[in-house]
Amino acid sequence: MTKAQRETQFQSWLKDHRRLLFKVVRAYAVLAEDQDDLFQEICLQIWRSVDRFKGQAKLSTWLYRIALNTAISWERKTSRQQQIQHGADYRQYLLIETSEGMDERLSWLYDEIRRLNRVDRSILLLKLDGYSYQEVSEILGISTNQLGVKLHRLKQQLSKRAEIFKTYGIH
Repeated sequence: MTKAQRETQFQSWLKDHRRLLFKVVRAYAVLAEDQDDLFQEICLQIWRSVDRFKGQAKLSTWLYRIALNTAISWERKTSRQQQIQHGADYRQYLLIETSEGMDERLSWLYDEIRRLNRVDRSILLLKLDGYSYQEVSEILGISTNQLGVKLHRLKQQLSKRAEIFKTYGIH
């Protein structure tokens, strides 16, 4: 593949699948500057992987895997540093989101997704995006039975949290 072909392919993938990438970014990073950093890191990993895509999986599945693996690695590296640096910044983020009129339910859902462990977060994102059990299993490297159990528990957990939120307005 020539450099020009590679660049064209990369730009096309970003254009066609940016919503998928932004979902992952938003689920793993809270602050705008962190989201920018994570998005750049994901793009870098996709760029490095362009030549490795062989079409053995759907492109969106392959990109999701790169994005999730990158986000998980990024979170490991930055989570401790973010806790120290962004304690007060997070409250500012909440004020900004609220003042812009973001849908409260969507904001709640992303907050809940961020509270989950890495695997559960990935499962929920993929299922919310309409991936089948088989596709999620392949992306995450877990059995469909294990996925079913985890998804059932996630639904129960989120239902309980949603009821508390609805009743008391407590996160």
